[in-house]
Amino acid sequence: MPPDEFPPPDARRTPDATLLWGLRSPCAFTCPHCYFGTIEEHKQQGLPTEAGVLSHLSRTDLPPQVLKAFARTLAGSPVGRVVIAGGEPLDWLPTLDVIDLIKQAGCQVVIATNGIPLTRPPVVQRLVDLGVDGVSVSLDSADAAVNDRLRPSRSGRFGYHDVVAGIGALLQARGDRHVPRVGIYTVVMRERSQEITDMAELAGQLGVDYYVPQPISLAPDHQLFSVLTHRPDDVPAVAGQLSRLYDESQGLALPDPSYVRRFIDAISTQDSGHVPDCFGGARLFFIQPDGSVWDCPSDRRIAATPAARRRTIAGADARLLFADRPACTNCTLFSRDCVNMWPLVLDMPRLLNTRAVR
Repeated sequence: MPPDEFPPPDARRTPDATLLWGLRSPCAFTCPHCYFGTIEEHKQQGLPTEAGVLSHLSRTDLPPQVLKAFARTLAGSPVGRVVIAGGEPLDWLPTLDVIDLIKQAGCQVVIATNGIPLTRPPVVQRLVDLGVDGVSVSLDSADAAVNDRLRPSRSGRFGYHDVVAGIGALLQARGDRHVPRVGIYTVVMRERSQEITDMAELAGQLGVDYYVPQPISLAPDHQLFSVLTHRPDDVPAVAGQLSRLYDESQGLALPDPSYVRRFIDAISTQDSGHVPDCFGGARLFFIQPDGSVWDCPSDRRIAATPAARRRTIAGADARLLFADRPACTNCTLFSRDCVNMWPLVLDMPRLLNTRAVR
């Protein structure tokens, strides 16, 4: 149906769906805990064949014209926010054109980046000029050497100091406009609970706006599961760090305090239980670089998706693709990915609030 034949959106209902859009697959880093896996593994094993399994190899990534065509249909759709992720989306120049189209559609845009592209002045200036709402930068340790061990560069050329420099460049480029909001995301690993508050202190020193620590999420058969994944006996140390974080926030915007309970529940239950009032498929959707659309990134939810419900953005219109959305429901397919979705959906207005200027 041509765009001019669609009825106007219902003005009484604010678009409330969030897309977590993995736009591109490649990344200059080879983090062993990456939810994409590592490119070295996939070069040896080939492309994964299971539904929803990601790969840093980009052989099935959609071409720019398909991505742009879909982005043009977001206006008047239920989508109010798009979180652009990867791989590293800002290493691919057409990403900026896709962002432009998403902003023209009236959606908020948040970029999830490893931070290295922020060292390139043209990229930073374009993000500011496009009015991107948020830029979330990944750093996993306040100690440069530890961070670069946890998040190694494939070429060995980039690391912690480049990421910090990129954050500074973006903050300087936006000046006193306070947009985009800039934040740091930290994957918290077993035996490194201190990073919760160490990273908050660093974030405060850098002058960023928001901070989100996340529990690491690895499948039980991952080779690093037993080394990096929290166990129930880690709960006291993590709970203490989270309590201190919220007591001494460093002036940072943090997820709602209820996030502490979700974090602790996630590392206490060992991926069992359920999610009450789950918004996956109601207010959250996950798009892979090949265009596949899922209710959320949870590997369990994806594996349980019947073939008849598997969809793609290729040739699709967002006004139709997300039109038939159920209400939030209880989900019995909990995984640790779930807790990481709350800040994207429920807490992002809090994190992007420009009135909360320090």
